[in-house]
Amino acid sequence: MTQPPDPPVEVQDHNPAWFTWAADTTTSILELVDPSSTTIEHIGSTAVPGLAAKPIIDLMAGVTDLDEVANNWPRLLAPLQLTYKPEYESDMPERRYFARRASEHPPAIHLHVVVLNSPFWRRHLAFRDHLRANPTDRDAYANLKRALAEQHRHDRPAYTDAKTEFIQSIERRALT
Repeated sequence: MTQPPDPPVEVQDHNPAWFTWAADTTTSILELVDPSSTTIEHIGSTAVPGLAAKPIIDLMAGVTDLDEVANNWPRLLAPLQLTYKPEYESDMPERRYFARRASEHPPAIHLHVVVLNSPFWRRHLAFRDHLRANPTDRDAYANLKRALAEQHRHDRPAYTDAKTEFIQSIERRALT
């Protein structure tokens, strides 16, 4: 069965319900996997109060064994309609990725599973925490995202790539 095409890039004003959806999904995931060896954080733009974002909840799970995730989590997370996407591992071998489209069960969820306290883990938390603590950078990022969403409305990879320089500049400052 072929997947429907990605919807256009749409950046929305911050929605406080994103925090509830992230918390509810985190609880649901931890009911299905071993909670003693899994830490989950709400990351990405929906995790920053006041930040405009695509309405996709990004969660990051920290674990000790990515092979266990690849071997068992696809079956464990099936009830949540989170689909394992191993095809993305060629670009990001340090991550196991699961996704649920909003059309399948709102809201859309992206679950990034990485080794706890790895560079990926630290970068994403540093970026989120920096934007939470720095409204000027948060607002600059929102303005950039809105402009890029207009420019790359039907090209999600181009939209994502165009944000990279800004994100990396924040990460460098946040991690020093």
